[in-house]
Amino acid sequence: MVTGEIQIRVRYAETDRMGLLHHANYLVYFEQARTELLRDTGVSYKDLEDKGFFLVVAKVEIKYRSPAHYDDVLTIRTTVVRTSPVRLEHQYQVFREGGTLVCEALTTLACVDRAGKLQAMPDFLVQTK
Repeated sequence: MVTGEIQIRVRYAETDRMGLLHHANYLVYFEQARTELLRDTGVSYKDLEDKGFFLVVAKVEIKYRSPAHYDDVLTIRTTVVRTSPVRLEHQYQVFREGGTLVCEALTTLACVDRAGKLQAMPDFLVQTK
């Protein structure tokens, strides 16, 4: 399995009136984590899109465990847990400093062409088990 980690500091603009990271911003963080995981393999999303491969989010599941606050430094651990000829499934674990689990999530990405129709992924993505 391919795994990577990034760190993100919660910015003020990403919080609600209580100073907590707004739930929608986790999706932005997950995208950043996926992008960096792919980049660690030597390929960027731009490279894929330039070749006509687009990875779209088809499914998201998030379990919030503990809140993240303004200025917290979060570690996002991303793992490719399943691949198929047209889909990638990523698992995420978000930790606050000190190791507190903030949330767990799964995303399923589908590979589509420029017209939005399912297509087979590049072989190297299917091989990342």
